[in-house]
Amino acid sequence: MADEPLVLGIETSCDETGVGIVRGHTLLADAIASSVDEHARFGGVVPEVASRAHLEAMVPTIQRALKEAGIAASDLDGIAVTAGPGLAGALLVGVSAAKAYAYALGKPLYGVNHLASHICVDQLEHGALPEPTMALLVSGGHSSLLLSTDITSDVRPMGATIDDAAGEAFDKIARVLNLGFPGGPVIDRYAKEGDPKAIAFPRGLTGPRDAAYDFSFSGLKTSVARWIEAKRAAGEEVPVRDVSASFQEAVVDVLTRKAVRACKDQGVDHLMIGGGVAANSRLRVLAQERCEAAGIRLRVPRPKLCTDNGAMVAALGAEMVARNRAASDWDLSADSSLPVTDPHVPGRGHSHDHVHEVSKENLYS
Repeated sequence: MADEPLVLGIETSCDETGVGIVRGHTLLADAIASSVDEHARFGGVVPEVASRAHLEAMVPTIQRALKEAGIAASDLDGIAVTAGPGLAGALLVGVSAAKAYAYALGKPLYGVNHLASHICVDQLEHGALPEPTMALLVSGGHSSLLLSTDITSDVRPMGATIDDAAGEAFDKIARVLNLGFPGGPVIDRYAKEGDPKAIAFPRGLTGPRDAAYDFSFSGLKTSVARWIEAKRAAGEEVPVRDVSASFQEAVVDVLTRKAVRACKDQGVDHLMIGGGVAANSRLRVLAQERCEAAGIRLRVPRPKLCTDNGAMVAALGAEMVARNRAASDWDLSADSSLPVTDPHVPGRGHSHDHVHEVSKENLYS
């Protein structure tokens, strides 16, 4: 094995079939096959459609990643895969594929956590993560504040959404505005031409007695929807750009305010933002402003690394190899509710050595 581990990562937690290849902290390949267009006509992700799309895309996407990286599969030092959380059927496709490749190649298998992977991907952009690091993860399924003192073994939940995640709220408001799916990018685009102060939408869970680090966007979503419905009922035109800007401002205001507060309270001077909503332009600007004012260093990966991808899984897998973490067993299961406190699913000490002999005899003789 080279000084820096060479790892392939597979991500299938939702509607993106992602395959990444990483050497240490260097990204060599990031191949993605998205089924978002297949879900658009339903207005959201359909689990069965996602699973079938992963099945069709898996082998071609892995082959594309290997070609992009300029390596052979036999060169790899390990295979990492998202074991959870996510859609159960989608996860099963990725875990099954990772097992097959790892077994055939005689390589160790690492089942890793989707949320921890979103944190670890920043190493591909800005180098090794400081320990500790506060992470704000915002996506269609998650709005979480996490404290990481060791990305491979110690990730602690500080706060989470108690209802709709931020990305989910973006999708629902976009649907009400007839802007299509997914909602995040299109609302961000319209918001750039709107006034964020035009409409005073509520900021959930920001009262003195509310949970300091938890999030709630259900009330905001309902308030925006009712405001739009009232305009339409009165026969008035809905100012889409102002609604988009005001709604977006309410979301990012709460996200950044709570993240900075958590850093201050915990004495952490680094904040990392990840997840699909981290690609939002206003979130990035406001987070930078508030972090600079508070003396906190902000780390945000480029937008392509914020959304679900195989590179983030490979990054965490490479860290597992580098730190000599235990590989997963062959009976690794997909866990749709895998807690973030489990950055990876270690095995029980079973050896992988026999696989090399099986592989040589059956595949490479």
